[in-house]
Amino acid sequence: MTESPAQAPEATGEPVNEYERQPVPASALMGFKNFIGQYAGEHCAGTELMIGPLFVAAGVSAFDVVVGLIVGNLLAVLSWMFLCAPIATRARLTLYYQLEKICGRKLVTLYNLANGVMFCFLAGSMITVSATAVGVWFEFPMPGLNDMYPNSAGWVLAVLGVGVAISIVAAFGYQMVARFANIAAPWMVLVFLAFGIIGMKQFVDVTNTPVHGIGDLWALAETAIWKGATPLEGQIKFTFWHVTFFAWFCNMAMHIGMSDLSVFRYAKHSWYGSAAASGMYVGHFMAWLAASILYALQLHLDAGNTDVLPGPLAYGAAGIAGLICVIIAGWTTANPTIYRAGLAFQAIMPSVSRFKVTLATGMLATVAGMFPAIAMKLLGFVALYGMLLMPMGAVIFVDFWLIRKFGLQSSYAEASRKSFNLAAGLTWFITLGVCWALVNYAGVQIFFVSLPGWFVAAALYIVLSKLYQRKVHAEPALA
Repeated sequence: MTESPAQAPEATGEPVNEYERQPVPASALMGFKNFIGQYAGEHCAGTELMIGPLFVAAGVSAFDVVVGLIVGNLLAVLSWMFLCAPIATRARLTLYYQLEKICGRKLVTLYNLANGVMFCFLAGSMITVSATAVGVWFEFPMPGLNDMYPNSAGWVLAVLGVGVAISIVAAFGYQMVARFANIAAPWMVLVFLAFGIIGMKQFVDVTNTPVHGIGDLWALAETAIWKGATPLEGQIKFTFWHVTFFAWFCNMAMHIGMSDLSVFRYAKHSWYGSAAASGMYVGHFMAWLAASILYALQLHLDAGNTDVLPGPLAYGAAGIAGLICVIIAGWTTANPTIYRAGLAFQAIMPSVSRFKVTLATGMLATVAGMFPAIAMKLLGFVALYGMLLMPMGAVIFVDFWLIRKFGLQSSYAEASRKSFNLAAGLTWFITLGVCWALVNYAGVQIFFVSLPGWFVAAALYIVLSKLYQRKVHAEPALA
């Protein structure tokens, strides 16, 4: 989920920000192991402790969640491999510079604003996760599954304390963020695995289920963990297709939306996109299932306790180690998210120092984290985030691979020296309008609108470019 800033690499020390307005040279390319580690650490994070339980709250069945995650995560990996990475390794440009060449600086500024705001809300949910661990220690009331607003002074102070600490680390720059994450990530993966093993063992104990093999464990999963029951109040019923599309599109902004152009421009080969599997199957499979086992156990022991609070869940499974994992899991993911949101905002106001912008961004994320509705509705929010940025991914794809086949100029804003490519802007706005209409008038759930939305955006960009460009540029395509 790395973004490229308008900040000189010397000022931030972030490797991804080098060569921000030129292709990455061969001497700076990275090996496959770098991407495996990055994706494993990035996607085994605090939000996994919210998403896993929300699957159980949505009444998913064992087959639907396990097979749906296998298929959906595979589709996500293939999207990185065949949509994002091939463009990244050919153009070797950051997302923002490539968009600037296509869309113009003013439209990219609008994109930065949307991206930065969504990053703030996402970081806020991660701060919420860490604050639930603080609540276990200090025993103040914490929000329930359907709460929208903070419900205690203790909760507000906990979120504020965690948010300030995270924001300060993020403001000191990417090197500080990366150092913190690299130390914590390997340990966190092991603790997530322990959550699943301990949770399953506790299920076996409390249900007195004899386990003699995989078949017995699967039977326990079907009858006690992911039962396919009626969803909890306020939740949408999840089926195989919900799980599949959620796993595929929860990172839609990164692969189909092309945000990870900034990451894979450093890859030697496009097949390095397969490294995303380390994050998908460690974080978005193992960690989600492990967290959902803990929540299902909570409901089994007390059906009235529907609160989705990672802190108490982790404490019940692994004690103090679990609480520390929850705090660090939220922290290590919120840190780079706040940092990237700050970079997006600084691109809009380059005269303000990155430190100040990032600190202010962290405070905005902290305020968002005080409102539990964001974290408690994380499934829908992540789907919304992907949908919002998806049209620009389609624009990049069409502009890179298809636009010249229709006799049109690629990188039109650069070629025409325009600051706002109206064809790209209208594609973005109209596509979002179509998706909104599908949700609100056609009754299509938000998890399913982004796939047809991508094809709408691709077709719109071709048609609108034909009308907008009026004539074919004689110069060679610049993309």
